[in-house]
Amino acid sequence: MEETPQLAPPQMVQGDPRTLTLLDVNARYLPHEQFRQLVANIKRDGHLTSTPLVWSDRDSGRLIVLSGNHRTLAAIEAGLEMIWWMQIDEPLPRQRQIAIQLSHNAITGQDDPAILKELYEELESVEWRQYTGLDDKALDLLEKVDVSSLGEANLDFASVQLMLLPDELERAEAAFDAARSTASADQRWVAGLEQYEPVLNALETSRAAYKIGNSATALGVILTVFERHLGELADGWFDAATGAATRSGTAPLETVFGVRDLPVETAAVVRAAIDRMVQDGTVPADEPWRVLEIMAENAAHPGA
Repeated sequence: MEETPQLAPPQMVQGDPRTLTLLDVNARYLPHEQFRQLVANIKRDGHLTSTPLVWSDRDSGRLIVLSGNHRTLAAIEAGLEMIWWMQIDEPLPRQRQIAIQLSHNAITGQDDPAILKELYEELESVEWRQYTGLDDKALDLLEKVDVSSLGEANLDFASVQLMLLPDELERAEAAFDAARSTASADQRWVAGLEQYEPVLNALETSRAAYKIGNSATALGVILTVFERHLGELADGWFDAATGAATRSGTAPLETVFGVRDLPVETAAVVRAAIDRMVQDGTVPADEPWRVLEIMAENAAHPGA
C-alpha cells in the first residue's frame, strides 16, 4: 500500500443540512423501520448525537457527505434547521473519498451479546428500548444468549480476561498462589469450561449483594470472602479425622493458621523463640519451621 499524506484535522462546522450533498452511490442502507426510528430519535433529542463527515469539494463548490448520509437525511426529515458536522477542506482524490466512505461503514465494531443483553435489560421503559433501534434479529439474538455461547465459534473453551489495578492484582495473585500451592499445578490460570458459569454466578451474586456495577470490584468481594476461609484450604493436604498429611510436599502457612499475617507482638515472640532454638541447636538453621513442630508436640504431651 503506497504511503498517503495525513489529513489535516477536520473542522467543526454548523449549518443547514439541506445545503449538504448526499452520496449518489452509498453501499450502506438502512431498513425503513430503522430509518423511521432514527428520525423519531432525532426529533426527541432535538439535534444529532453523532456527527456526519463532510468534504468540501472546491472544484464543484459542493459539500459532500462522506459518512452520515442517513443521519443527515433523517435530520432534514426531523425538521432540524441546523446541525454540526466535521468538514474536510483539503483536496481528496476519488480513491481516498471511497476508502473513507467504506471504512466508516465497515469498521464499526461488534457487540458482545452478553453485555448487550445486560445493558438492554436495564432499560425499563418501552420507549427507551425502542429508542435503541435494536431490530427483531438483534432481539432474537439476545433471547438466545447464554453462558455457553460466549466462546469463539467452534471452540470448546472460553477465555476470560481480567483487568486489575495493581493492589487488586497483588491480592488476586496471592489468592491464586495460596489455592494453587495446596495441590500440584502449573503457572497458568486455567479452569474447566464447566467452571466458567459458577465463576460468573459468583461475580453476579457479589454484585447483587453489594449493589456493585463493576465486575473487578465484585471480584474484590470474592477475594475478601476467600481470605476469610483460608484455613479451609487445608483440605488439600490435611485429613482432620486422622490428623495426618494426605500428600507429600509443602503446605502454605496460611492454610495452617487461616490468616496471612500475625500481630507484630505475636510474630516477635515466635521469632525470638526460633532464634533461641536455632542458636542452641534444637532446630537446624535451614529448617526454622521445625520450631512449630516442637511447640505442637510439647502442647500435645505436656511434661513429656
